[in-house]
Amino acid sequence: MEISFIDIQNFRKLKTCRIDIGKEQTIFVGPNNSGKTSAMDSLSFFLTEKNKFSTRDFTLNNWIEINKLSNKWLSDEKKNEEYWDEQIKDVAKLLPQTDLWLNVNDKELHYVHHLIPTLDWKSGLLGIRLRFEPINLENLFLEFKKDYDAAKNLNGKSKGELELWPKDMWTFLDHKSKLSKLFTIKSYILDPSKVGDLKSQNQVPQDLSPKSVPIDKAAFNGLIKVSTINAQRGFSDSNDNNRLKPLSAQFREYYSRHLSPEDKPTEDDLDALNAIDNATKAFDDKLKESFNPSLKELGGLNYPGFGNPNITISSSISPLDGISHDSAVQFEVMKDKDGKKTLLSLPEQTNGLGYQNLISMVFELIRFRDEWMKVGKKSNNDDDDEIFEPLHLVLIEEPEAHLHAQVQQVFINKAYDILRAHKELGKNKKFNTQLVVSTHSNHIAHEVNFVDLRYFKRLLPTAQNVATSRVINLSKTFGDEDATTKFAIRYLKTTNCDLFFADAIIFIEGSAERMLVPHFINHHHQNLSKSYLSLVEIAGSHAHKLKSLIEDLGVLTLIITDIDPIDPKQNRKSVLPQKGKGFETGNSTISKWVPGIKSMDSLMVLDSKLKIDKNAIVKVVYQISQKIEVNKDKKETNVYATSFEDALVYENINYFKTIKGLRLIKKFKKIIDDSSVESFEKDIYDALRNSAPGDKAAFALDLLFLVDPEKLIVPNYIDEGLTWLEEKLFQSQQF
Repeated sequence: MEISFIDIQNFRKLKTCRIDIGKEQTIFVGPNNSGKTSAMDSLSFFLTEKNKFSTRDFTLNNWIEINKLSNKWLSDEKKNEEYWDEQIKDVAKLLPQTDLWLNVNDKELHYVHHLIPTLDWKSGLLGIRLRFEPINLENLFLEFKKDYDAAKNLNGKSKGELELWPKDMWTFLDHKSKLSKLFTIKSYILDPSKVGDLKSQNQVPQDLSPKSVPIDKAAFNGLIKVSTINAQRGFSDSNDNNRLKPLSAQFREYYSRHLSPEDKPTEDDLDALNAIDNATKAFDDKLKESFNPSLKELGGLNYPGFGNPNITISSSISPLDGISHDSAVQFEVMKDKDGKKTLLSLPEQTNGLGYQNLISMVFELIRFRDEWMKVGKKSNNDDDDEIFEPLHLVLIEEPEAHLHAQVQQVFINKAYDILRAHKELGKNKKFNTQLVVSTHSNHIAHEVNFVDLRYFKRLLPTAQNVATSRVINLSKTFGDEDATTKFAIRYLKTTNCDLFFADAIIFIEGSAERMLVPHFINHHHQNLSKSYLSLVEIAGSHAHKLKSLIEDLGVLTLIITDIDPIDPKQNRKSVLPQKGKGFETGNSTISKWVPGIKSMDSLMVLDSKLKIDKNAIVKVVYQISQKIEVNKDKKETNVYATSFEDALVYENINYFKTIKGLRLIKKFKKIIDDSSVESFEKDIYDALRNSAPGDKAAFALDLLFLVDPEKLIVPNYIDEGLTWLEEKLFQSQQF
């Protein structure tokens, strides 16, 4: 048995979304505030913690419609049982709900006998809708109406603009414990025949049949064991039972549940219990002897007197007391020469925090697994009703909140194996484990198989609706075995995976751009520096191979690339840009993706608006002509750069006259000083083509050392792209 997918509706930012759950592990990725935590909380709340719901867990603009419905109820006069049956259908479309679709084989039918949808169903997909809804809609209305009418009467006596509680249904349910008192989670069986196309990224959850009634018992009792590690979000989390605890505290909890000889003792525990009993008696004798003088002093005060009980001293020694202190867990620093005796050790809290947390999280997973498998004293072999749930769902929110970068990779590589390290588990599919992790760490994303990634894509808000999100199943993006997909996976595995978390992506050509573009952003486009940008270094001849990924992610992308003019008549030889020669671009991104044009004549005069893709999320910028004055002849001329370096020189030609540097900087200065207007463009072009490997990177490093980046003018084509990106990001923040 396993969870195949979930459909979440009306829960915070997740208005409607489907999330496929991997057979072993699923990783939620996406930019900040995109709904990853909402998805985790939806699973946790509906399966284990129904009392955690608040009015803020409803998709916010749904309250507008809920308030409209409640106002309608106030004005409608006839309200019989049939009336409320009709109204619940309208309310249900606005309520938080999660559909869990299980894949059940024919040997597991005894687990789901209470959930079978029809007599014809034998095995396969089985869907249950969990909906947070009024216990009784009519009673909810009557309680609301009583308080609403009372407030309305008082408001009528007020001389000011005071509005007393409750002014609407939202404020009524937001008050104290109204929501938990009047709402509950109800379960409904869904129809597997209406599940739709499982390959679609845009599937809409099915409507319930008008004849649907909630099932009597909790749907997933005895089916799913849920274990959770929440992210530590602040000091207010101190009472959170799911937060990560120190290892010593976990050891005490594990011991008391699984190992303590006092709990359901067996024959194997007798030696330990005898030792404890002997130690207790010996300690009691010593206590009585030690306290005897003090007790005699009390006698001098006539205590105990007539009718008062005598004082005696009795100890209670428990094994748990021995590890109930902060230094119970020690890390060995040095052993004797035989390696048997510990000479030096340090308590847990003196060890490195990242290492402490890694060990603590791993032990937490061990505890989750052993609780599920009823290890040690947790098991009661005489209990015929003991339940072993066939599915263990483990939810870990942002493990990077506890772990340093290096140990994040260790943890995600080992977590699932730890959860399966039991004789009844391993490869045995009698009991299944599914691990779901939400993360904002590119280190974790880098380590996992990309088909396990689920990308949370932010949808832009409008004037009528708050921002929401949808989920992209990247197994459909990375699941094909074609050459382009293989390239995308291999390339991303060699770079950082921070594009999965970025507000926008900037593709750049090479190392020089990687060093200088961030300076252009910080000094000339400072609004961009407030956003989370991912700079991806990839040549224009390959960037188009990430097209399907970018389109699936739907993230704003700026491609800063080189125009790469070639002569198709001379075996695609690189040339200087010239009109009327039949030249083409050798850049595959420009010719095959955006703008999808080969002709240099067209590209050299192309309007900026035509360098944007049809979805308005991708813009390509390449070198464009600019007017400069050549030093030797004091004449103005139009030049056309073919790379970042010559474009930077042309834009800052007066500045380069004054720089004293080496390598390319020295060559450029000499050309600026000596070349004529006729040869200037070709001399710059040849200097770059004949440069040694590494000269371009050295050029950028020399500039960083010699020049104040604030004084460098941004090359015109890059400025065009950064301005577009700045405007698009600004627009997305206006609602």
